[in-house]
Amino acid sequence: MKITDSIRYVGVNDHEIDLFEGQYIVPNGMAYNSYVILDREIAVMDSVDRRFGGEWVEKLRAELGGREPDYLVVQHMEPDHSANIVLFSETWPKAKIVASAKAFAMMKNFFGTDFADRRIIVGEGDSLTLGEHTLRFLTAPMVHWPEVIMTYDEKDGVLFSADAFGKFGALDTEEDWACEARRYYFGIVGKYGAQVQALLKKAAALEIRTICPLHGPILTENLGYYLDLYQTWSAYGVETEGVVIAYTSVYGHTEEAAKLLAEKLLEKGCPKVAVNDLARCDMAEAVEDAFRYGKIVLATTTYNAEIFPFMREFIQHLTERGYRNRTVGLIENGSWAPTAAKVMKGMLEGCKNLTFTETTVRINSALSAESRQQLEQLAEELLG
Repeated sequence: MKITDSIRYVGVNDHEIDLFEGQYIVPNGMAYNSYVILDREIAVMDSVDRRFGGEWVEKLRAELGGREPDYLVVQHMEPDHSANIVLFSETWPKAKIVASAKAFAMMKNFFGTDFADRRIIVGEGDSLTLGEHTLRFLTAPMVHWPEVIMTYDEKDGVLFSADAFGKFGALDTEEDWACEARRYYFGIVGKYGAQVQALLKKAAALEIRTICPLHGPILTENLGYYLDLYQTWSAYGVETEGVVIAYTSVYGHTEEAAKLLAEKLLEKGCPKVAVNDLARCDMAEAVEDAFRYGKIVLATTTYNAEIFPFMREFIQHLTERGYRNRTVGLIENGSWAPTAAKVMKGMLEGCKNLTFTETTVRINSALSAESRQQLEQLAEELLG
């Protein structure tokens, strides 16, 4: 794949994987992106997952045309990008390894060597000239590991963005970018909004014409769209007006309440209602919805004087990612001593700028005239 006259794609598609990072469902696989810059000197940008080392080396050889690379730039040390550093170093023993100081410390942990005899340590503002191409390095700590650097090619205006602006899905499948990029962002990067904001400030000073991430497609058009989404996501802003309802239900009564609320919201003109059964849906999709919409309703049963396990897990996903700037409504169910609303509110108390609705719906085993009226009041309050 030709990106510019002198930059080529040498990544791979993985359709063998079922769970990315051991937890994220990836029905359309994953792409592990690597690039090569062909100039008087040659730089390879990152490697790929261990299982595809041979394929990657063959793709590199095809683009090199008999030449040897001078540098391997390691932007991120997660094994899906760094696993073949040793293979590269053995295949091309004269090439230098370029990375941050923290990345070399991680190499020592992963491989037993930090390549002291052939390493080039780079940090913020450092540069590497290949000929016509000058690579300028930007540090991007905690986006989403501490060693991360990104690389800006001054000649072609290409930002090699490490994991930022990536998405789930292999490159030989077609799917909506935003949906899988949003799920990817909030699942993997979402905790580090402040660090992403700092990165975006750096990016604003660059004349970027192409973004080359380590996962997902190369972005070449309408870059403002992607940058604006990252701005919204990292600022914990509201992307889409609407309400997300996340529920768990044992015998169907809490589910009935959640779906009845969704009907009432739509009847009253709510632009979008997303309903997630936390016991059955992709949890990462539910987390994505929670950060996408400005209002959320949590509905669950009292369980062992606490809350149902899937709801507890869901709220933990939100809190560990810095959930904030939202309106929250609560629905609890309990046959003799309902405590779910109190527990859920307590779990969220450390979150910033949450507004709880005045109406909390209480179901005593099954919906009653009173709890149905509370659902009506909650719908009106959410849309008020």
